[in-house]
This record gives sequence, structure tokens and C-alpha cells, in this order.
Amino acid sequence: MAPAVTYGSQPDEAPLLLGKVGVKNTTAATNGTYDVKEDYNGDYRFAPIEEAQVSRAMIKRYFNMMYERAISDVVIIGAGSAGLSCAYHLATQRPDLKITIIEANVAPGGGAWLGGQLMTPMVVRKPADRFLTELGVPFEDEGPFVVVKHAALFTSTVLSRVLALPNVVLMNATAVEDLIVRPDPRIPGGQRVAGVVTNWTLVALNHDTQSCMDPNVITAPVIISATGHDGPMGAFSAKRLVSMGLLKELGNMRGLDMNRAEPAIVNGTREVAPGLIMTGMELSEHDGSNRMGPTFGAMMASGIKAAREAIHILETSQIVDGKIVA
Repeated sequence: MAPAVTYGSQPDEAPLLLGKVGVKNTTAATNGTYDVKEDYNGDYRFAPIEEAQVSRAMIKRYFNMMYERAISDVVIIGAGSAGLSCAYHLATQRPDLKITIIEANVAPGGGAWLGGQLMTPMVVRKPADRFLTELGVPFEDEGPFVVVKHAALFTSTVLSRVLALPNVVLMNATAVEDLIVRPDPRIPGGQRVAGVVTNWTLVALNHDTQSCMDPNVITAPVIISATGHDGPMGAFSAKRLVSMGLLKELGNMRGLDMNRAEPAIVNGTREVAPGLIMTGMELSEHDGSNRMGPTFGAMMASGIKAAREAIHILETSQIVDGKIVA
């Protein structure tokens, strides 16, 4: 039997970066050793911890992240297959950008955890299989399409690859309640989407049951909306563009036709309003294109195109303090 493994000490938490009033720094010295032991025969021992250390470890990181990302370079609304594909391509191509993903659900991934009718395999039409190869997701080749043995294999892989990137942060269980709109310096009399209005999802769902619970804001020169087709929080940006007068009416998603739907979504991925790029199935509601059902290649390819559109906007704009000024 292999001997139990004993580990040395780990550094204590660094001091909180946020300002503190009347709080004395009581961080312990970090040059000692802790009585820890990895022994699965009844003598497993953890390093000691104070409950407050757990709270502070989370709080300081999360709220420092919120502070730092109040001005982002790109905000992606929705962490489904299109949003995550967009985030991966954008972050790897432009590691200098601060990319912030806002996801309303606790679990990122949207509808990409399963295939059709709660079945597990994921179908991806070529040439979108190249993105699977880039991520390292194995698949079976069926000629014009490939099959990933479980949709969650793709989703968990792209999610882990995205979250491992140093320039990406994800705020899940967070809803976008509105869009920030400012006068567009490029279009006399025009309006430009310049950020998002956020709140905890549980707060957003309970505005009718409590008194006023105001939101927070994040500004960015480019917003990418990937909220999916109509649903409880789907097609959010498309519907908000209509209600704020930047879009006359929704196109409304048409019936299923895979051969028309997938190229329409990819080729239609674009800046639908100044400052707002739309990707994935939200476009079917915006444009009135067909639904595609349980095939996911267009989600990946549309996300990649959205990332390229964002790069083009950033490279052709003059940006000051997170605002496009020319």
C-alpha cells in the first residue's frame, strides 16, 4: 500500500483589494506547515480553516472582478453554444481584450447539454466539425456530418477551455435586464448600444413580488447577444430592440428547415444595431429565418463569425474609456 501523502502549507489569502474601514488585518503567517494528510483509510485530514476565510476568498475575487469588468471590451449575453464558441474564438484571437459573459441560468451551456428530444448525441454538419477538432472533441464521421457521442462532451469542453482563458470572466445566475443606449457619435441623431443593465436572475424574476430592486451596469464598446430563440429569457435583445424603437418588429422564427436555417444563421450574423452584434438562434427571431432543430454546426460557426465581427468593429473604431467616440 502506498504511504499517505503529506502536503506543506498553502499561502493564506492575500489582503482584500477593496477598501476596508475599521478592519484590522489579521492574516496569519504563511511559512508554517499544516497537519494535512491524504489517507483514504480513515485518517484523511484537511488544513484548518475559519468560516470567514471562505467568505472572504469568494467575496474579494467576485467583487474585484465586478469592479474591474464594469468597463469591458466585449460583453457576451448568453453562454449557450453560440456564446461560448464566440467567447473562445474572440479570446484566443485577441488575448488583450476583456471579455465578460453574462448568463442568466446557474448552469451555462444553454440547450447544448443534450441533442434532440432529450437524447444525448450531438450532430454537427461539416465544415463546423473543424471547430470540434480545434477544441479536441472526438466525434464519429458520418460523411456530410459528424456525431459527438454526448452533447455534454462538447459543452463541457468548450466551457472549460473558455473559463481557463485569463481574459474571460463569466457571471452566471446574472440576467441582462436592459441595454444601455447612447447617442451614436458616428450617426447624427442615431442611437448606439453601449452596455448592459444587469441584476441577479432571482431578483430579475421577482420584480413583481418586491419593492424596487435596482440593477447594476457594465459598459462596453461591443455587445454580442446570444440569448437564443424565444423563451423565458430568450431573444431578449431582439425583443428589446423592438420595444425601444430600434427595430420595427420581430421577424419571428419560421418552421424547421435545416438546409435553409443553418447557412441563414451563420451568414446573417452581424451588427444588427450600432454596437450590438447578434449571433445564434436569436437571429431567427430577429430576421424571421427557419429553425434548425437538433443540429449544432451553425451555433459554433455563427459564434465564430460574431467574434470576427466584434474584432472588426474594435479595430476600426476610436475607443476612449470603453466608449466608441469615432
